[in-house]
Amino acid sequence: MLKGRLGLDSAKVPYVDRAGLLYLARGHLTARDGTLSFARGNLPSDCDPLQPGEYAIPMQGVSMILLGPGSTVSHDALRLLAYARTALVAVGEDGVRCYTAPPLIPDRSGLARRQAICWADESQRVAIARRLYGWRFGEVLPNKRLDILRGMEGARMKKSYQLLAQRFGVTWRGRRYDRANPQGADLPNQGLNHAVSGVEAAAAIAVTATATIPQLGFIHEDPGQSFVLDIADLYRDTITIPVAFTAAKRVMENPTLNIERVTRRLCGEQLTEDKTISRMIEQIKLLFEPDEKSS
Repeated sequence: MLKGRLGLDSAKVPYVDRAGLLYLARGHLTARDGTLSFARGNLPSDCDPLQPGEYAIPMQGVSMILLGPGSTVSHDALRLLAYARTALVAVGEDGVRCYTAPPLIPDRSGLARRQAICWADESQRVAIARRLYGWRFGEVLPNKRLDILRGMEGARMKKSYQLLAQRFGVTWRGRRYDRANPQGADLPNQGLNHAVSGVEAAAAIAVTATATIPQLGFIHEDPGQSFVLDIADLYRDTITIPVAFTAAKRVMENPTLNIERVTRRLCGEQLTEDKTISRMIEQIKLLFEPDEKSS
């Protein structure tokens, strides 16, 4: 096997100079001639537009590969990814699930250290929470007590659910979710469950890509993915609820459709169209920059 195509067997491309994320699905990720190769056979016409064939993957120019459904990866490919410090994440269709993320993360800890410093200091922690709320609602909320901020968010979200339900033409009876019986909820709530999972998966990818710490949330506290939930909530009004209610409306009009499949497809399309993961990554970087207005 060649010592790296183009003689880059010992090169380490800085993450700042890399291209970002690469989504691959329905193929075989292997090692060939010292680099990564992705091979695809003939596929149904409704699959993603990558044509059948074999593609060389510039592993040292990509920060993270998102491996979608119908794909396999060889041991040699994993070895090359580890050598190039390129992360590999197994995701669902269009990135609406995040199944696993090996710890092949950026070799810089700056964002994680700033996150930890902000989280450990009470005043900075509240300032970050207020910044997150400010991004969501278009204004910095006046109060500096986290419990009161959460209460204000809850009141706004109730109103937001009602307004968006009217806009999309669905009947809304309130947010209800029974973990023991998720299928027992009405269609809008089922749609919300699936849309939330999709947006949270996108946020998990963004958190993994930035090497920030999932457990150190600023609004959420107890879950092991608290920071992921903080980032996902930024898109509740613009993606999560509209996608859920759109899916619910479609299933109401055509009961033969599956609410989970419709919601996941709509969510994936919206995440792709809006380049949501890239936006999340930039917001995470911006989140820990000093901002006198939020203090």
